[in-house]
Amino acid sequence: MSYFAGNYDCVVVGAGHAGIEAALAPARLGLRTAIFTINMDSVGNMPCNPSIGGTAKGHLVREIDALGGEMAVAADKNTLQTRMLNRGKGPAVHSLRAQVDRRAYSGYMKHTLELQENLDLKQAEIVDLFKEGDGWHCVTHLGAEYVAKTVILATGTYLKGKIYVGEYSFESGPDGMFPANGLNNALLKLGLPMRLFKTGTPARVLRSSIDFSELEVQPGDREITPFSYSTDPETIDNSAVCYISYTNDRTKEVILRNLHRSPLYGGVIEGIGPRYCPSLEDKIVRFADKERHQLFIEPCGKDTEEMYLQGMSSSLPEEVQIEFYKTIKGLENVKVMRNAYAIEYSCIDPLSLKPTLECKQYDGLFGAGQFNGSSGYEEAAAQGLVAGINAAMKVKGLEPLVLPRSNSYIGTLIDDLCTKGCSDPYRMMTSRSEYRLVLRQDNADERLMPIGYEIGLISEERYNAFKERCELKEKEIERLETTYVSPTEEIGDMLAAKGTAPLKTGASLADLIRRPQVDYKSLAPFDRQRPSLPEEVALKVETEIKYAGYIERQLIQVKELQRLESRAIPESIDYDDVKGLRLEAVEKLKKVMPLSVGQASRISGVSPADISVLLIYLDKKKGENL
Repeated sequence: MSYFAGNYDCVVVGAGHAGIEAALAPARLGLRTAIFTINMDSVGNMPCNPSIGGTAKGHLVREIDALGGEMAVAADKNTLQTRMLNRGKGPAVHSLRAQVDRRAYSGYMKHTLELQENLDLKQAEIVDLFKEGDGWHCVTHLGAEYVAKTVILATGTYLKGKIYVGEYSFESGPDGMFPANGLNNALLKLGLPMRLFKTGTPARVLRSSIDFSELEVQPGDREITPFSYSTDPETIDNSAVCYISYTNDRTKEVILRNLHRSPLYGGVIEGIGPRYCPSLEDKIVRFADKERHQLFIEPCGKDTEEMYLQGMSSSLPEEVQIEFYKTIKGLENVKVMRNAYAIEYSCIDPLSLKPTLECKQYDGLFGAGQFNGSSGYEEAAAQGLVAGINAAMKVKGLEPLVLPRSNSYIGTLIDDLCTKGCSDPYRMMTSRSEYRLVLRQDNADERLMPIGYEIGLISEERYNAFKERCELKEKEIERLETTYVSPTEEIGDMLAAKGTAPLKTGASLADLIRRPQVDYKSLAPFDRQRPSLPEEVALKVETEIKYAGYIERQLIQVKELQRLESRAIPESIDYDDVKGLRLEAVEKLKKVMPLSVGQASRISGVSPADISVLLIYLDKKKGENL
């Protein structure tokens, strides 16, 4: 028996990183929204690594902030240590990463949801989901029935969750929470294409049982860069210290001796695991010639003695885990507080989703996060934000938000999922984007904040501050291009010290910055008119001057992509009617149903020749009703 519990514009199932953004966006846009979680204390939980950002992931967090999401602000407020990765490489791959207080972050997000106008946070398991007329009916385990115009599924690893530790397995969500089995059955009844994926997490160990004198120390950066453009760097705590150690031959021997007890290698786990974040036993097997593997020992929070062993996930039996952990320098007497485990869960084939993250089969049903086949908190939050915005746009009868891969990593992420699909949990990497030089983390505001403002998620105050930053940058670039210096002895000494040729004639400051060996800061003593600029603006100035030629070439590529993206493909197209398409192309095009020629060109199995045929067909049919 069930009872009617209320009407909503949008219902979000799951309150992890995807669900939080998915619920905040429509609520902030004025829609009556409800978000459901199996356990209220797991809102914004970090069941794996207690960190935000990292290579390419830091780009996603910056983009979430530029669109008006919450993750960047929450990470800044609860940071323990912050580091900019890849500083030794070009600015395209600079990525911010922060070690975060796990419980404080969760508490912050829960309180944010509680305070949000138009949003109801509820502890209940959704066990049934079906559509009647124009409404989606969401039924809880206690029989409450909520009716919504749109539903966003952000179930994380709870859906049909099953934990594996050696020979033992049991139905469970992460961190010992209940799994969501009823909802999985409901989705199968709907006929959604579901499948099993797998991920894992390392052990948490007691701080006092670690010998830190044997470990490499990894402090945070001296110069602090926030995730959010609205955060004052002075407010960020960067005092925590992380540590590094390594596996050895003894570690390898213990794992290989017990490999038969791994559910992964014993064939017990059916789900496909993450390619780019394998378990330690998987690393040992796949990289057999590698002498050692690095692990990071990181704090889980200020008010806990738990330390996280990054890079050491495992599904081996608990006693085997303890044995191989103790072979590692600094962990000889370690006490395990929470054992490592693998978790298998159900998710959807993302090829069944539109680029708006709405299901192709069902109007008003959206997916976000690990439910869509991705891995990682940042990937989840990015999808949650887009799904939440598009649910709101649908209810309001407005045009949906589809971010092209040429303007964001978020666009690349969603396009990869919905166009190419994924055979294992998808992880964002800088190499996935063909436009890395124009999709830097430092210019995420210029690329996306006008969109966030137009949607209504960026305030007037934030937008005005953004415009002021843009004006400062443009004025400074113009000044550097028109400010000249003479070949003095002082400048010659500086250039010689940096290993570059001295000036023979006068040169603009911008010309000097274009030299690989020279940066903006090093010219300060010779630049009397230099204004005082925020660090982030100065970085943009240097990057845009130094890489202007490369950026220009990439922008030409972007224009070509935009030409293909602008060629819309009518939903009514019959690919069987397109003469000259190969059978494989017809099959793939019918499955994905791309919205544009650009999207069609990225489908695996669709060749350039097929695209030429498609373009000829569209030109021929131009002006007709397909």
